[in-house]
Amino acid sequence: MYNNILNLLPYKSSFRFVDNILLLDDNGVKGEYTLKEDAFFYEDHFVGNPVTPGVIITEIMAQIGLVVLGIHIIVSGKETDGVVMDSDSFPLLTATDVSFFKMVLPGEKVTVTSKKQYFRFGKLKCLIEMHNEASELIAKGIFSGIIKNAVKA
Repeated sequence: MYNNILNLLPYKSSFRFVDNILLLDDNGVKGEYTLKEDAFFYEDHFVGNPVTPGVIITEIMAQIGLVVLGIHIIVSGKETDGVVMDSDSFPLLTATDVSFFKMVLPGEKVTVTSKKQYFRFGKLKCLIEMHNEASELIAKGIFSGIIKNAVKA
């Protein structure tokens, strides 16, 4: 249903952390990602006891909660605020304030829920939470980002 948004994500291969978008509207998004047991970051983090690094948890939250929502808002044209999304556009994460509550292990499925706080002047701010399959809170935080157009040389 949301393949058009998934196709616009600027991530490929081993660094795309979005499997499914469950819900999406101008005010928020809910999506899922299952951590691959053979992901590159588990090899050394930690040897013999792999744990998902906090930076990867943050990236999953940003990709689903900020980037997916930002792309949707811009391509829907309802709140563009002078921002134009085209093939040269890409979202940038500008700030996070994240608290962590539980570990994420290889093979776990996580669900990310984002609620838009505001979108104006090309800046999107969201309250984002990540839960495991038992609905336990893994992490939550405030994320901000902007949409930029690539500078052509």
